[in-house]
Amino acid sequence: MFKSLTNYTFQKTDLLFILIGLLCLTPLISSPVALVLGFTLATLGLVPKGINLSTITKKALAYSIVGLGFGINLDEAITATKDGIGIIVTSIFCTLILGWLLTKALKIEKKTGYLISAGTAICGGSAIAAVAPAINAKNDQTSLALATVFILNSVALFIFPVIGHLLEMSQHAFGVWSAIAIHDTSSVVGAASAYGDEALLTATTLKLARALWIVPVAFISALLFKGDSKKLTIPFFILFYCFAIFTAYVLPDYQSLYQGIFNISKQVLVMCLFLIGAGITVKKVREAGIKPLLLGILLWISISVSSLIYILYFM
Repeated sequence: MFKSLTNYTFQKTDLLFILIGLLCLTPLISSPVALVLGFTLATLGLVPKGINLSTITKKALAYSIVGLGFGINLDEAITATKDGIGIIVTSIFCTLILGWLLTKALKIEKKTGYLISAGTAICGGSAIAAVAPAINAKNDQTSLALATVFILNSVALFIFPVIGHLLEMSQHAFGVWSAIAIHDTSSVVGAASAYGDEALLTATTLKLARALWIVPVAFISALLFKGDSKKLTIPFFILFYCFAIFTAYVLPDYQSLYQGIFNISKQVLVMCLFLIGAGITVKKVREAGIKPLLLGILLWISISVSSLIYILYFM
């Protein structure tokens, strides 16, 4: 991971970048803020040019995803999956298929579109972070997908409780809806907690079950994007992610240690988002245009409306 730092002479102007990167390892900086900070430094030309940030980011992402596995309660996740298996599987694969079709229709770069679809289908930034190395996505592809998801996350955090109250949704119904239709777990927890305790419990448990689908989707993604190569690139960090979940399950006496690893991994993920943001430039954003955001909005509206109709009329 640190080979990129070998024989590199740090400049005084690099100090600010390093300090902000370290600050992202503290709870003071949230994921969206980290992404914006990275983008701001890139725009101001304050990103070190002698370090291979892409290599460091990919490896740090893999390590953080493995660490997050220690925070998955396998019993709760399996129970939630059994209770909502239909809507979970349907929403995930319908979103991925619709995303694939819209990506072609809008003529968006294939991997960028797929990452946005995966983030919408499963659990936002975590899913994008897991799928990106599995499909060998570039930093700018990953960053555009993350930026799209975080923008929509911020909107959902505020408007979902309002819509829930307007429709007089029950606590359980709102919990299910927010877990299905909001991308990141943090925003799901925020929206559901604003609605009520029962909604929070339902949403958290169901979102936990969706997180397990990172595993098969990452493997399927690696298979889909192996291209002309006869050799399949196996995302080994996903195997370690599974091992982390299994370890926490069979050795439950070390929960404080697992929680510590989970918390550290969350902050490493935040730092990764800072590094990814540092790879976004105004030029790249202009070249990408409005289409990636449009794809994210269309997918989000589709999954939000369809799941809402199902919950209100068929559950």
